[in-house]
Amino acid sequence: MAKPQDFSKEASNRVNRYFSESFKRKKVREIEKNISTVLEVSKEYEVSTTAVYKWLDKYSRNRKRGVKQVVELMSDTRKIQDLKAKIRELEQLVGQKQFEIEFKNKMIDIAEEMYDIDIKKKLGSKPLPGSGSTGKNTDGK
Repeated sequence: MAKPQDFSKEASNRVNRYFSESFKRKKVREIEKNISTVLEVSKEYEVSTTAVYKWLDKYSRNRKRGVKQVVELMSDTRKIQDLKAKIRELEQLVGQKQFEIEFKNKMIDIAEEMYDIDIKKKLGSKPLPGSGSTGKNTDGK
């Protein structure tokens, strides 16, 4: 629980700041366009959420028109950013797996050369359907 001396420390460290009207309008537009949220603006600029809501009340275009703003948990922009991050993560994983496959194929090639056996053929790997001719003629023609 907070003690009275804690509040006196905060008050002495607190600096009165004034945000310009253009700054407030810009942040209100960002909130209206779901680029950022009230909480994000509040944390980033160390201002209370109440103050940000007052900015919304005063400078919001929708407020003057009587339009109610629906605040969603996650804006489209955030969803897109999360999806892009997921894509980067998956692309990295695919790259790592491709590297592993190439490494294993190289190891098989080296083992085939060292032991003079055809490991791939012994494993019974069949060509993929539609892969076309391999250029090798097996019936001697």
